[in-house]
Amino acid sequence: MALAVEREFIGAGCNRIVNNVSWGRSGLVAFGAQNAVAIFCPQTAQILTTLPGHKAVVNCTQWLPSSKDAFKVQHAEVHYLLSGSSDGVLIVWEMDLKKREWRSILQVSDVHKKGVTCLSGLIISHTTAMFASASSDGLVVIWELVLPYATLRDCKISCLESLSVGSKPMVALSLADLPGESGHVILAMGGLDQKIHIYLGGHIRNFIRACELKGHTDWIRSLDFSLPLCLDGENESLLLASSSQDRSIRIWKMVMHLSSSNSQVPYKKDEGIGLTSYIEGPLFLAGSTSYQVSLESLLVGHEDWVYSVEWQSPFINGSKAHQPMSILSASMDKTMMIWRPEKNTGIWVNVVTVGELSHSALGFYGGHWAPDGGSILAHGYGGSFHLWRNTGMDFENWQPQKVPSGHFASVSDIAWARNGEYLLSVSHDQTTRVFAPWHSEGDRTPWHEIARPQVHGHDINCVAIIQGTGNHRFVSGADEKVARVFESPVSFLKTLMHAVQKSVCFEDINEDVQILGANMSALGLSQKPIYMHANTDTPSRLQSDASNSLETVPDAVPTVFTEPPVEEQLSWHTLWPESHKLYGHGNELFSLCCDHEGKLVASSCKAQSATVAEIWLWQVGSWKPVGRLQSHNLTVTQLEFSHDDAFLLSVSRDRHFSIFSIGKSRDTSHHLIAKQEAHKRIIWACAWNPFGQEFATGSRDKTVKIWAVDGSSSVKQLSILPQFHDSVTALAWVGRERSINSGILAVGMDDGLIELWSVSAGKTAAGHDSEPSAFSAVLSIRFDPVLCHVSTVLRLAWRERCTGDSRATELASCGADQSVRVFKVCDY
Repeated sequence: MALAVEREFIGAGCNRIVNNVSWGRSGLVAFGAQNAVAIFCPQTAQILTTLPGHKAVVNCTQWLPSSKDAFKVQHAEVHYLLSGSSDGVLIVWEMDLKKREWRSILQVSDVHKKGVTCLSGLIISHTTAMFASASSDGLVVIWELVLPYATLRDCKISCLESLSVGSKPMVALSLADLPGESGHVILAMGGLDQKIHIYLGGHIRNFIRACELKGHTDWIRSLDFSLPLCLDGENESLLLASSSQDRSIRIWKMVMHLSSSNSQVPYKKDEGIGLTSYIEGPLFLAGSTSYQVSLESLLVGHEDWVYSVEWQSPFINGSKAHQPMSILSASMDKTMMIWRPEKNTGIWVNVVTVGELSHSALGFYGGHWAPDGGSILAHGYGGSFHLWRNTGMDFENWQPQKVPSGHFASVSDIAWARNGEYLLSVSHDQTTRVFAPWHSEGDRTPWHEIARPQVHGHDINCVAIIQGTGNHRFVSGADEKVARVFESPVSFLKTLMHAVQKSVCFEDINEDVQILGANMSALGLSQKPIYMHANTDTPSRLQSDASNSLETVPDAVPTVFTEPPVEEQLSWHTLWPESHKLYGHGNELFSLCCDHEGKLVASSCKAQSATVAEIWLWQVGSWKPVGRLQSHNLTVTQLEFSHDDAFLLSVSRDRHFSIFSIGKSRDTSHHLIAKQEAHKRIIWACAWNPFGQEFATGSRDKTVKIWAVDGSSSVKQLSILPQFHDSVTALAWVGRERSINSGILAVGMDDGLIELWSVSAGKTAAGHDSEPSAFSAVLSIRFDPVLCHVSTVLRLAWRERCTGDSRATELASCGADQSVRVFKVCDY
């Protein structure tokens, strides 16, 4: 059976690292998502792709050309992207703007011995570019990049200079063309020594130290040169913006003058000393031209470390570019500010402030201008993006916009809603998130995060959605000994109705649901319900000028969303109330599952002994324990009920699987009917055949085996798939044709790759007592690595939906690369 796979959705958070995000002239944003470089489109708020190649966390990205120097190559059909990771590897990517195709064209791994912390690039011509890379190993390396052109198909890279900066590494860089005809390039670098170091050089010259700029009193975190400009009738000058952990921003002015005299400062103010007084700085020479450095302005307004500062992208007119006098800064005080000089006095002032009022966030790691200057983007401590667009006509009015979202740590488990309307995911970032296609956006049905039911104080390891009838409910287990049950509030049900544009999914929901939403407790563990008719007088927290104290926990404002919510709304106003706690396990929860009738939930915890490794069964509704199943000696890694709920399958670190018979009535006991050592290494995954009593197990020994329950008391091995190239960490089985007992087995591996295998018994699926026959398994498709995860696949889950006359099959996956993915699978 030939199958075709399409990418439908990627949800991933941004690495919580300064310099991790870059907004290119192409209009696309690049960012690091664990070991991958992710690309998203701000217009659609969708992640387009993730680029595999790095073996460690991606620290920084940089477009070539950047928005600043794109005017030099306006009609280029190919743009380039630089990325650096925590193991010192640099990769150059090529993007075809028309075809939207990506490829890795260069990789450098033998220069930096530690993580790359910053990149800055400069286009010299259509065929040449320069960039600088800084690393924790104390090196700043300047590179020349010869770009592909008509006669040269391959990209060539050469090291122009390697500058050793000692024991205090640089963490901020900026490259620019020096004004004048000298052809020099200027490099500013700053870091832990609190100084800005200025170097001069070129693509045929060595870089030499020109001067140092002192003034900041803490680490320098960001540097950015403007384009050359003329101020007040002076010669061409260059402005350098710098930001620091001392909470201030400084603007340095470098004025060119042709005089060879080194004693006169080129510009003097007649007025008395004021905020805009020019403070004389060092003078340096570049060829026959001298440059006077002075402090143009000191900007004070942020209340915490200022992590980034960036000049507004230039306006391009023909082959020339005009530099707007506008600076964007982002700080850990949860605000971004736009600074401009006043027309009359020239004093730089803060003209726009935007920010996040969420009490669960700790500030912004960086801020970036859109190429047209009409939008600004921040990335924050919670791995989240925040986008504001200026929607005003006669005055500035910056409004929040939709952005992609996702987890910022390993995604440990996923589960489809019982009718498939949404996908629920849990993560070690201590959140539970709901992703769903939003059907109201025209012809497209893009996916968005529509709720964040649980924001917890422990890493969340597992989740199970309660099947059957009634309200939407799920059980989650974290690094604690208690499992928690959550029930959807009215605000979510109505939001979901807007997303799916139909109310059929609410037919079996009790109309007496009286809970509107939930509030977070002060300790961040329990979520208390907000009742619909409660007499609350909660003011809106969405006002941008609200001043809140970190010591208080404000009330949530549950809201029915008619369009996908933004980050601040998700993090606080979409919580689900916690209805029950399930006590019993002796260690941290590890695995959960619910039967298909919605009557039983099975749970397991981390264990190193048989008594702790027992599986608990909970009765849905009363939430009382109704069974404790002992079989394994170590942690049970996955649990799954057979599709007729007659059996419970468990697999464990002890290399065994166990089959338990599940009684249908209270008088019938649940008991072990088979236990077998199935693999040579830990068993990570299992999956039942939807059409019969066959099941598959996958292990670290790189094998997948198919078994069948033979009668009611024994298990027989039917077949073993050819050995895989890596550990098997996730399995999911979906049925195709019941008449021949065929289906598709999805296999996820430790390296992030996914394969689909067509499995078939060649006989009619019958009752429990039929003689099982050997299963055949044929590889149907091996996913392109660009579609796949870049780290361990932790869970796979199928969804089948009937749309008119056709049947759509979708596969969801989650992994250690902090991403959730949805693929559409169809016959080729």
